[in-house]
Amino acid sequence: MRTRIESAFARLKAEGRAGLISFVTAGDPDFGTSLKILEGLPKAGADIIEVGMPFTDPMADGPAIQASSLRALKGGQTMKKTLALLSEFRMKDDATPIVLMGYYNPIYIYGVERFLADAKSAGADGLIVVDLPPEHDDELCLPAMEAGLNFIRLATPTTDDKRLPKVLSNTTGFVYYVSVLGITGTKVPDVGRVIANVARIKRHTTLPVAVGFGVKSAKQAEAIAQGADAVVVGSALINSIAGTLTISGSATQKTVGAVLALTSEIAQGVRQAAQPRAKAGASA
Repeated sequence: MRTRIESAFARLKAEGRAGLISFVTAGDPDFGTSLKILEGLPKAGADIIEVGMPFTDPMADGPAIQASSLRALKGGQTMKKTLALLSEFRMKDDATPIVLMGYYNPIYIYGVERFLADAKSAGADGLIVVDLPPEHDDELCLPAMEAGLNFIRLATPTTDDKRLPKVLSNTTGFVYYVSVLGITGTKVPDVGRVIANVARIKRHTTLPVAVGFGVKSAKQAEAIAQGADAVVVGSALINSIAGTLTISGSATQKTVGAVLALTSEIAQGVRQAAQPRAKAGASA
């Protein structure tokens, strides 16, 4: 039986286009606003949603997402509330795939077995845990797959052909290609190099490849969508939240609309790449 993630990529392939994966941090800037943003993202054009699990030491994330985690934690967001957020979302949307993204520490503290059961029950479809390499698959990856959750692995520009098979060995759902070295949202990807590396990864796997880290505009998203199966946008959306908040970090009437408007703009960019992809598929 397909997961929602697998079904989404099958639909995108049938439509001849790349998808948009949007990232937001759970509970940023507060539970209620975060829920409204989540509920609005699919209509705004998000095909898959990544939900960040707030953590005090998000080492792979840049200043924008670090700040979003701290705002959420300051507002009282916990792992239990993050899973409750998913449950609330699922009351209105049973179709859009949700990927929980974050670090192993909060999952370990919550309890792996309990977390997997609760995440599945809340409506999660997959996990991205950035600080668990393949050598530790017994810790979470294999149990997650047994629980029916996709475990999505990151590949980077330094993941060479020798290392790649190990990275891909237990990856399911899709591969997340990190388009730049370093932390999120701080560098601009070299589109030509990104597309070449996506093609290289595809020689090793039949899984869809999504590209993230550094995508900030509709134009960038359109260019990357020419070669990727999906484009991930996170820091830009988080910055759109931050730009509407009060000095104390509270939401305003502009907060939800700003995130959804940017999502819609980037989604249109991704869809602009649909026609060339469809033509390429038709001629193959």
